Order: sequence, then structure tokens, then C-alpha cells
Amino acid sequence: MTILSGRSEAVTPAAPVRTPLWLLALITLSGTLAMHIFVPALPLAARSLDATTHATQLTLSTYIAGLAVGQLVYGPVSDRYGRRPVLIAGMLIYTAASLAAFFAPTVEVLIVARLFQALGGCSGLVLGRALVRDGASGAEAARKLSLMNLMTMAGPGLSPLIGSALAETTGWRSIFVALTLLGLANLALIHALLRDRPTAGGKDVRQVMRNYLALLRSRAFLGYTIGGGCATTALYAYIGAAPFIFVNQLHRPTYEVGVYLAINVAGIWFGSLAASRAVSRMPTARLMILGNLISCIAATLFLAAALSGWLNVALAVMPMLVFSFGAGLASPAALTEALGVNPQAAGSASGLYGSAQMAIGAACTALGGLGGNPMLAAGSVLFGAGVVAQISFWLANRARA
Repeated sequence: MTILSGRSEAVTPAAPVRTPLWLLALITLSGTLAMHIFVPALPLAARSLDATTHATQLTLSTYIAGLAVGQLVYGPVSDRYGRRPVLIAGMLIYTAASLAAFFAPTVEVLIVARLFQALGGCSGLVLGRALVRDGASGAEAARKLSLMNLMTMAGPGLSPLIGSALAETTGWRSIFVALTLLGLANLALIHALLRDRPTAGGKDVRQVMRNYLALLRSRAFLGYTIGGGCATTALYAYIGAAPFIFVNQLHRPTYEVGVYLAINVAGIWFGSLAASRAVSRMPTARLMILGNLISCIAATLFLAAALSGWLNVALAVMPMLVFSFGAGLASPAALTEALGVNPQAAGSASGLYGSAQMAIGAACTALGGLGGNPMLAAGSVLFGAGVVAQISFWLANRARA
């Protein structure tokens, strides 16, 4: 049974669709890879296009905006027309936009190309998660999402290194050659290996919109979504403040910042690995609360260090390693619960969840930049977001029960 618009309807379960997990990880990774890989090449692109620093940075902020907006669209559209055709359309946009970025004669054209690249690439973010939910539920879905998270974490860690190597050896435009080839590879693999669930597509538009609105009215879905965003993308507050914490407050060389941020990626990786094993022994609703509780304790230690003035590298890095571990535990569990509120609207739920994560991450980043003490600002945001996540999870579990 599933609840739609306040009434119960019998729903025939869809036959599960089995898609290789590595393929879902690849299409999910493609959208975020394109965001991170171009960052090291921004100064080179600015000089080549005779553009200002601000104009060149718009290629990044525009991309993030495209990811946030596009996810709202792909979910309900894929619920209506099916995962496979919508994903193919998204990857076609991604590939064409990557090629347009390669030929961009001005920074304005590059900004527009990057916007469309994001609008195409975010199809993988939404539909990769939805396809996992189409083929599994409960603990199995949480385990697969954890494993997929392990695979996709390679993107933020390695893509800046790849971007730097390409930009320095063959020029910044070669980055978009690589992304074009990635888009073509995705299209070939989707055509050959991806199979839609038998019931995907063909739904009445009004039914899709009713499902979408029901999610927005669902206290359980909103609780898991807000809690999941606060438990995970609140980390952006620390990432944005990290260069100022380590360089300005702790007087460390700039090159060390990347090492300290890589430690956070390791924390998320180990948290996701632990989650993939814990879901067989613990309900996902309890796992996400436990993971966020670990993050709250770590945020408290980080904030206490900032308030006390006892600033050193260890007190900045170690609590954030623990915080990231907790986020890695909570992330797949919260996403599983959110997508499970209405399995018939998994695409819409995935899109709403992803867009909310981007919005919460952006808000936390902005709040983490307030004031003259970056460590105190970031610690306050992390602690506050952790408390909000814990309350949201509790209310969502209560509404679900």
C-alpha cells in the first residue's frame, strides 16, 4: 500500500530491475566530476579567454545552480516517461554541452555551455539513485547506495588532480574533450546495459504530479530530506572555510589544505563502507540517527576547540574526520528512507532530495563564511545542522510510524 494525497490505494509492485552497480556509479559520478575537474583550470581559462576572475568563477557557480534546478525536473519526468529514455536525453545534453564548452570562444559562451552541461549531468545524479531503489528496497537498497557512494567518492578526490594534469599538459580545453568522451561512453553503456523496470513510464501526468505534491506534503519525506541534507552537505561549511582556517588562522602552507580535505573524503569513504555492512544488522532508521549522533559529537568537539582558542591542526582535522565518518553512515540510510516513503515516485523523491541537499549545502557554505573567525563560524554551522538533522530524523520516524 502507498499513501497518495491522503488516501490509500493498492499498488501492484513493480518487478525489480537489475542494473550493474558500477554503471549507476559511473553515471552518478559524471555530473559531479564535471564540476570538480574544471576548478584547477579556472586561472588558465581566464587568461585564455581574456576574462575576469569573477566571470570565470561564474562557470562554477552556474554549474552548481544547474545541478540544483535540473534535479527537480528529472525526477517527475522519469516517473512519467521511464528512467532509460530520460537518462539518454540527459547524457545527450551533457555530451553536446561538453563539446560546446571545448569550442567556446568567449567566457559568456563557456558559462552557458557549463549550465547545460550541469542540466544534462544531473540526470545521472537523480536517476542513478532512483534505479537503485527500483531494483531494491530496505536494507538491500541502503547497502547498494553505500557501495555506490564508495565508488562515486573517487570523483571529488581525484578529479581536481586529473583536471590539473590535463590543463598543465594539454591545455584547459582538453578537460572538455575528456568530458565529451565520458558522455559518449555513458551513452554507449546505457544503450547496451541499462534496462528500465517494466512499469516505468506511461504514468498519467496528473498521477505523477499528485505523487510529487504528496511528497512535499509528507512529514516523513520532508524530515528525511531536511535531516539528510543537514547531516551530509553541512560539511560544505567546513570545506568552504578550510583554506582560511588552515592558512590564515593556523598559518599552514596552502598546499596542505588539499591534504586535510582529502582526509574528510577518507572519512566519508570509511563511513559508507561501515554503512554497507551495518544495514544487515541494524534498521536504516536507527543507523542514520546513530551516524548523525557521531557527527554531532564531532561538531561539538570542533566548536569547543574554536571557542576555547586552542587552535591546532589536530583539533581541526580529527573531529572533522569523525564528522565525515558519521555523515558517511547517515547518508545512504537517510536517502533509503526518503525514497521508501513512496516507491512509486522514487524518481521525484530522488530529485527533490538531491535539490534540497544542494540548497542546504549552499546555505551552510554561506553561513560558514560569516564573521571574522572561520573556525568558529564553521563549527557553529556544523553543530546547528547536526541538531536540526537529529530532530528532523526523529520527527520523520515518528510520522512514518
